[in-house]
Amino acid sequence: MQIYVATNPRGAESLPPGIVEPYSDFYLHGLQENSGEDLVGKQKYLLALAVGYDQKDIVNQIIMKFSENFSIVLFHYDGRTSEWDQFEWSRRAIHISARKQAKWWYAKRFLHPAIVWKYEYIFIWDEDLGVEHFNAEEYLKLVKKHGLEISQPGIESKIPLNWSMTKRREGVEVHKKAEEDSSKCKDQNLPPCAGFVEIMAPVFSRKSWQCVWHMIQNDLIHGWGLDLALWRCVERPPEMMGVVDAQWVEHKVVPSLGDQGSSRDGRPAWEGVRARCFTEWREFERRVYNAEHANANG
Repeated sequence: MQIYVATNPRGAESLPPGIVEPYSDFYLHGLQENSGEDLVGKQKYLLALAVGYDQKDIVNQIIMKFSENFSIVLFHYDGRTSEWDQFEWSRRAIHISARKQAKWWYAKRFLHPAIVWKYEYIFIWDEDLGVEHFNAEEYLKLVKKHGLEISQPGIESKIPLNWSMTKRREGVEVHKKAEEDSSKCKDQNLPPCAGFVEIMAPVFSRKSWQCVWHMIQNDLIHGWGLDLALWRCVERPPEMMGVVDAQWVEHKVVPSLGDQGSSRDGRPAWEGVRARCFTEWREFERRVYNAEHANANG
């Protein structure tokens, strides 16, 4: 076997380098010659949402805030895909269906860095976000202006937020630090007081996502605890992670994924899902701790 270039991607050493295509994308193309059926151009950004059909109206409002510069990927956790064709944008979206899976399960399997490398920024959002005060293009202008590698919009909510860092501030474009309860944050220069973005509506640069994808665990599908470790994927977390206040969203707190669980012993389905989330959080922290100490001892 002839080896053309030792630095070709692993497994492709025998190929002439001019034929090697190491990256892919979600661009759509027509099937016939000269058909004019290429459905979309080459988008610069990506929006990925885990969705259920019952939230179709909220999801439609979200997608309408994203221009044609975005590829759209919908992860259907309820198995209902064809019904979305009522929306004009559905024909240019990528629909992926796997029942009763969470957002980070899909991200690990379908958003490999080699698949999304051509996108400058990747939005991986929940479906229950109000976007009346949000515009994706304006958001990215602020992200670039402030040098954010990992970011999220400011959050407003009718119920108390888990983290003070994510709450929208009035009168500023971006903030990168916040006062947090001492029981949650022992060091004001570390997450979740600084260098922190929650898993609800994160936005990743191409470079940061390459790192984050490797940190997502195959079996910890809810991603709880991941947000407290995202700082590991940027060079200077207090400077390169932050909340964009001038473009903000409302957390509508729709327990949609919780309804995908099973009712047991008279308990509602969402309680079992939430218990799984906390279990995953503890397990992720255990794995990070063990990995750090194994490296230190090695």
